[in-house]
Amino acid sequence: MEYTATTSADARARPAGCQGTTKTMTQDAIAARVRRFALQDRLFLLVTFAFAAIVLVALAGILVSLVVEAWPAFREFGVGFLTGTRWSPADDVFGAVISVYGTLVTSFIALLLAVPISFGIAVFLTETCPKSLRRPLGTAIELLAGVPSIIYGFWGLFVLAPVFQEYVQPLLIATGLPLFEGPPLGIGIFTAGLVLSLMVIPFIASVMRDVFETVPPVLKESAYGLGCTTWEVVRNIVLPYTRVGVIGGVMLGLGRALGETMAVTFVIGNANRLASSLFAPGNSIASTLANEFAEADPVLHVPALFALGLLLFVITVVVLAAAKWLTARGTAAAGR
Repeated sequence: MEYTATTSADARARPAGCQGTTKTMTQDAIAARVRRFALQDRLFLLVTFAFAAIVLVALAGILVSLVVEAWPAFREFGVGFLTGTRWSPADDVFGAVISVYGTLVTSFIALLLAVPISFGIAVFLTETCPKSLRRPLGTAIELLAGVPSIIYGFWGLFVLAPVFQEYVQPLLIATGLPLFEGPPLGIGIFTAGLVLSLMVIPFIASVMRDVFETVPPVLKESAYGLGCTTWEVVRNIVLPYTRVGVIGGVMLGLGRALGETMAVTFVIGNANRLASSLFAPGNSIASTLANEFAEADPVLHVPALFALGLLLFVITVVVLAAAKWLTARGTAAAGR
């Protein structure tokens, strides 16, 4: 609030009819400032709404463009595109099962390997790691997230695949399990899932570490005071308190695994057939798009690739919806 300072001599010098002038001018100034602030608030609201609307418009534009470009493939093959197990550009026959299967299986393998390792890293960094090592190790984990995916692909193809082919695959094939049948090629669906797990570990571990650090120390100290072990504290205190954040970190890693392109393209084998073994070459949606889009025929091949992109979009939306449902359920359970 703004006040106008006056002296008693000035007040006595004013004519009788001008005694309220200063008060009136002050009220007008306050009213003008209020109107100016209200205008600034409305302008700020419009600007921030425009920023949010850009995201919604871009999302709607991507979805509409995918549907429009993919429509010829759905019109030609119908539901058969979703259930077909043959992908042959030479014969203009396209089915999405091979690519969808490769995408889901490699992502599942990545999470199966990455989640326990990421959990162990986060627990070590927050509970048992010496303070002198906590910052260097945490920085190293975060730096792994910044490595370009094509570097992971090169490393997987020229380093991991030969080692896996010579030492690991023969041992797994000797078990006689149907999932590990076939010749040891080095590359394949399992190798792609292994590379993806190395790529998503930094994301999941960083998120888990950050949410574990939000647990109030008094809760853990109370549990330790009652004689609980570190594992009991993590299981009964840390995990229930950070359930929502842990689920969010896992879903973040899953989203990265679903959409990864170059690293998977290098090591999955790029074979358009439904793999019966985890060691067999296969394909994913992202690798199919990367390999075939440049030379695709515009009549049916390009629409089929757009249809694969639309399926990947739908899978991602389903994953995000599942993550929201799980976090909302976790929040509700914590509230009870």
